Amino acid sequence: MKKLVASILSLGILAGAASIAVAEEGHDLKAAVEHAEKALHYPVLKPKHINWSFAGPFGKYDKAQLQRGLKVYKEVCSACHSMNLVAFRTLEDLGYSEEQVKALASEYEVQDGPNGDGEMFTRKAIPSDHFPSPYPNTEAAAAANNGAAPPDFSLIAKARGVERGFPTFIFDIFTQYQESGPDYIYSLLTGYQEPPAGVEVPEGTHFNPYFIAAKSLAMPKPIEDGQVTYDDGSPQTLDQYAQDVSAFLMWAAEPHLPERKRTGFMVMVFLAIFTALIYVTKKSVYANKEH
Repeated sequence: MKKLVASILSLGILAGAASIAVAEEGHDLKAAVEHAEKALHYPVLKPKHINWSFAGPFGKYDKAQLQRGLKVYKEVCSACHSMNLVAFRTLEDLGYSEEQVKALASEYEVQDGPNGDGEMFTRKAIPSDHFPSPYPNTEAAAAANNGAAPPDFSLIAKARGVERGFPTFIFDIFTQYQESGPDYIYSLLTGYQEPPAGVEVPEGTHFNPYFIAAKSLAMPKPIEDGQVTYDDGSPQTLDQYAQDVSAFLMWAAEPHLPERKRTGFMVMVFLAIFTALIYVTKKSVYANKEH
């Protein structure tokens, strides 16, 4: 009996502590929102730092993750967002065959023309085409989305980076940190929540402390657990979806990142060897010279 009472008391204490922690977190978030509003500086919270496969000077893309990210983009993001700078044929870099790319491209329709009668027409896309917009123009996109046209996703992972400030950016020079965009996209997708008590958001917007321009945004939470089916057995969770599509958008913005890193490394090796040779040559030339 005494053990049962002790267990109940322990659970009560733990529940009370958890409630206090949640209350303190909500209070801190409210204070952060008020500070951001006063300073007119967003996001309210800094993006979470994710351990990406392509991070660091020797990082490279995980093709399986990129294929999953493409699936998330196709089934969720492409309903509102275009990628008009990304050609279907570049998907061969993700491990798809030429036939698979042709089949994927044929799922989309693009506008072409004019034809012999001077009229524009619609046809199935081919590998040389780019991912089309789901809307005929920007005005139509804005009208369908609460007045805010969804941005194109071609370069979003490079365009939405959040400054890390001093002194962090100094260390970033040496660690080759360039994942600010994917970190931000991941944080935004997983950051939707109810606003803390006392914080009001404009009607028709959704609170997200990671949004780069305000405390809330017009886009509702776009994806939930179990919304996209993976064929490779990966977890079908919001966290996994967010990581995969963020990595895919990084590849879309900078598909030659691994090659650039390899070239940069070889250049650094060359410069190191060249510097050593210059030093040895200088010592040899001036070894018998009087100073």
